Amino acid sequence: MKANKTSPLTRRAFIKNSSLAGGGMVIGFHLLNSCKPKVIAEPSVDLSSLDYNNFNAFIKIADNGAVTIFSPNPEIGQGVKTSMPMIIAEELDVAWKDVYVEQGILDTENYTRQVAGGSQSIRQGWDALRQTGAKARHMLVSAAAARWGVAPSECTVNEGVITNAAGETLGYGEVVKEAALLEVPEDVELKKPKDYKIMRKNAGNVDIDKITTGKPLFGLDYKTEGMVYAAVLRPPSFGHTLVSFDATEAKRMPGVIDVITIGERVRDLLADDPSFSSKISSSDKVVVIAKTTWQAFKAKEVVKAIWEEETPLESTEEHNEILTGLLDGNSFKTMRSDGNVKKAFAEADDILERTYESPFLPHNCMEPMNFFAHVTNEKVHLAGPIQTPAWKAGLVAKMLGRDEKDIHLEMTRMGGGFGRRLYGDFVIEAAEVSDKIKSPVKVVYTREDDMEDGIYRMAIKYRIKAGIKNGQVTAYHLKEAAVNDNMYGLIPNFFPAGAIENYQVDVANYKSNITTGAWRAPYTNFLAFAEQSFFDELAEMMEVDKIQLRLDLLDKVKPEEDERIQYSPERMKKVIAKAVEKSGWGNQPDHIYQGFVNYYCHNTHVAEVADVEIENGGPVVKKITCVVDCGIVVNPLGALNQIEGGVIDGVGHSMYGELDFANGRPTANNFDKYRLIRMKEAPIVETYLMENDHSPTGLGEPTLPPAGGAVANAFKAATGNRLYQQPFAKRPELLKVLEKEIIG
Repeated sequence: MKANKTSPLTRRAFIKNSSLAGGGMVIGFHLLNSCKPKVIAEPSVDLSSLDYNNFNAFIKIADNGAVTIFSPNPEIGQGVKTSMPMIIAEELDVAWKDVYVEQGILDTENYTRQVAGGSQSIRQGWDALRQTGAKARHMLVSAAAARWGVAPSECTVNEGVITNAAGETLGYGEVVKEAALLEVPEDVELKKPKDYKIMRKNAGNVDIDKITTGKPLFGLDYKTEGMVYAAVLRPPSFGHTLVSFDATEAKRMPGVIDVITIGERVRDLLADDPSFSSKISSSDKVVVIAKTTWQAFKAKEVVKAIWEEETPLESTEEHNEILTGLLDGNSFKTMRSDGNVKKAFAEADDILERTYESPFLPHNCMEPMNFFAHVTNEKVHLAGPIQTPAWKAGLVAKMLGRDEKDIHLEMTRMGGGFGRRLYGDFVIEAAEVSDKIKSPVKVVYTREDDMEDGIYRMAIKYRIKAGIKNGQVTAYHLKEAAVNDNMYGLIPNFFPAGAIENYQVDVANYKSNITTGAWRAPYTNFLAFAEQSFFDELAEMMEVDKIQLRLDLLDKVKPEEDERIQYSPERMKKVIAKAVEKSGWGNQPDHIYQGFVNYYCHNTHVAEVADVEIENGGPVVKKITCVVDCGIVVNPLGALNQIEGGVIDGVGHSMYGELDFANGRPTANNFDKYRLIRMKEAPIVETYLMENDHSPTGLGEPTLPPAGGAVANAFKAATGNRLYQQPFAKRPELLKVLEKEIIG
């Protein structure tokens, strides 16, 4: 594979980069275009204190051969701060032990995707990261060859040491200054996968020492001189607005500096950008400013606020009625329509139709929401955990009437994101508070703040209908009814698209006051359960083998004839075969009941088999066999962590996750009322990675969606009852089994 034919980094800019830190060589890179002209900085002796506003991320090769890589993308535990540098180090051909990694800042001029979302960081950066390392290696080898008076082709490299045919050696640090004088190559060879030394090998998290020793790393750790803390009193329900407040008692409490209101700037922002209205409340909020978080939290509790109902207060029962009405109505947008489903259903021998329901879910990140802001006349300094730094910087600039160049945003490591930190309502609040009090401030949420006034996974209902003619599936109609889903995120080109001649996908939504947004593996996190449960039931109705039905449908898919198809039927069939083999499908003892699922999302093919046993009168998930095809695995250790975490998250939320609403507010605001999976309930996850040389695809999310379907299908095998609603643990179908077993 060849790199791009053009290299826009000029020799002048490159030499300027190379003057950094004692003559070290700095290679800047663009996530999509390898190099870019503006990757320059003023000389600096100490790289750790370098003001690198003109950088996204870069390589620095010091005189002693040490390599520092500034990682551009937000780190939310998905491991990109480790795996991205591994890719560069591989092509650069240095020893991984000699690589140092630092988090980059936001730089909208030199990056097009500084985002943690959609499991896309490695997939989007794969080519550019390799090119960056390979071009730097080429220049270093060329510099050494020139010193020796030999051709670069006569030299080899191993872990930062260049060797010529005569056996002479030079380290990267010895030739870095000479390399800096060379033109950046336009065309370099990239390594073959068989030659990888760093990738495909286990690497520990680059932040693990700081994490385990409690060194500053996360947003909650961030501190600056003169910083104060803010606790925000928000409306008690979605639909309420602030009328007045009395903070007399709060202001007398220790450490309290002031009590203010915010909200006007946000309303102006929402007027300019209505699409953000489903992500943040437009009501005024009361803010307590104090010297510590505890003082701010305690003072907030005694503020006496009066709220009035501005819009109707919603409940779970009303949501269910509205979603059912949408499914029964005609207000749909068609996302894909093949053939004629109406005609096919009219001619069908048999029809199967089922409806599936999912509740609202909070994100419940381990680290509560927080963000730092310091608004001055010179700049707006932001720092904290955020998945979409560029988007938030733009919104803050718009809200404050500032140029985006005034925004300096530093990304900290995140204690969980799962989509909650995509929207950054807490960033907006911090900036508005700082602008009003003219001081550096950190807004910090309590767990109750985030659960009562969070951004939730929307409640969704799916209705699936299939027609059978002469023993074949001839029609398939999928309908989605969702709360606030104005993105129409249901995926119309995933399986079984292309496998059924008459195929239609329709979506409908209604506007709610409740703020909603992406939740880990958006849309597919519940759709996988619905569709894969439906396929099992369809196979039972047709009296055919469940897995064979899926394989037969995959045989009909022709991606080469339909460019809309996003999945590979061949890769999917391979993960299915591996899952059948490794799970012992169909060959387990009588007391083990199995459920199968195959699914594609985030560009990755997955098959999972759940093993369930009856214990104490009820079904218990004991093991999940998971097979994943995500292309080349950069860091197998990190991949296993993502896969196992995704599976357990999928099992836990399908079993227990549920957030009800009454009078416009959630009925649970902490873990004493909101049920999460417990350690003793987590199944064993047995993971198998398909080996191939395809470019890497997503891995942070794809194993979560199939887990719920695999469990539901295994529960059906164990109990004889089908599940159509989550969470499973509350379903009477399972409770009846429990009662029956106890009585028996």
